[in-house]
Amino acid sequence: MYSLSDFDFDLPSERIAQVPLPDRSASRLLQLDGDRISDRHFADIVGQLQAGDVLVMNNTRVLKARFFGQKESGGQVEVLVERVLDNRTVLAQVRASKSPKPGTRIRLADAFDVSTGERAGEFFTLHFPTEGGDVFELIEAHGRLPLPPYIEHTADEFDEQRYQTVYSKEPGAVAAPTAGLHFDQPLLDKLAAKGVAIAYVTLHVGAGTFQPVRVENLNEHKMHSEWYTISQETVDKVAAAQAAGRDVVAVGTTSLRALESASQSGSLQAGSGDTNLFITPGYRFKTVSRLITNFHLPKSTLMMLVSAFAGYDEIRKAYAHAIASEYRFFSYGDAMLLTRKD
Repeated sequence: MYSLSDFDFDLPSERIAQVPLPDRSASRLLQLDGDRISDRHFADIVGQLQAGDVLVMNNTRVLKARFFGQKESGGQVEVLVERVLDNRTVLAQVRASKSPKPGTRIRLADAFDVSTGERAGEFFTLHFPTEGGDVFELIEAHGRLPLPPYIEHTADEFDEQRYQTVYSKEPGAVAAPTAGLHFDQPLLDKLAAKGVAIAYVTLHVGAGTFQPVRVENLNEHKMHSEWYTISQETVDKVAAAQAAGRDVVAVGTTSLRALESASQSGSLQAGSGDTNLFITPGYRFKTVSRLITNFHLPKSTLMMLVSAFAGYDEIRKAYAHAIASEYRFFSYGDAMLLTRKD
């Protein structure tokens, strides 16, 4: 039985990538197959996939979800939109010297007013105005891109382009599905020409993805919830790959969580819903056979997920190798290609 401290490791701060490389596919790729480690370049991914494999990508798009504002009293407020509920309503983290009461008006980005509704756990319900566009338009026009907390600079125009995947389509995330950041269009074209099928899911990544687990007993951890949807077209592509004995390759832990959440009956099913699936060692994977992912934070649910997928000892060995070999870590860092340990 694993505990929280089993997923801790020491990472020198200089290993945390602060900016993306100039070219998306120029990053490094650590391939882990059993206990075998290979150092590659990300563009080598074309040679590691075969015709008939299906590559499943998360096409969520990151919102400009961070706002700075003022309460009517003059108090300063920072808002991070967590989830859009409808065209006028969001759930958000609100940081202020005093928690706002229901009905409080907050001026955001010196551009428009929102009013607070009821609390929803750690989040506040915020009601957006009826003029000036819908929620998505107001967020895009006045918000700021919410870079991860370990990236030390303020988002600029380069980040606004590079902290989105080239195939991002469905707005709703507050963090990028970062494994997908390594793909550019020429690389996708090469994969398609080889006969690798491309399929999409949508999972709107929440801010909880950056939260460390804070309880030593993992059974006591409450997993954050995220919304996902999977189409019948994606189900059919996955089924075709499985029938041909080919790999189902998830691009990122978010794609994997969507696929596995929709496979709890034993096989992948189309549909939409919320998932709080918490994957730890001992979980039996039902759909995904290989995973492309970045390097993850110590004590995070994602460290537990990759340890469940590729093996606890194998991941410890791979991370030690990556640190010694000066791989770049986290959202703007390098990638791994993992094979499931059955």
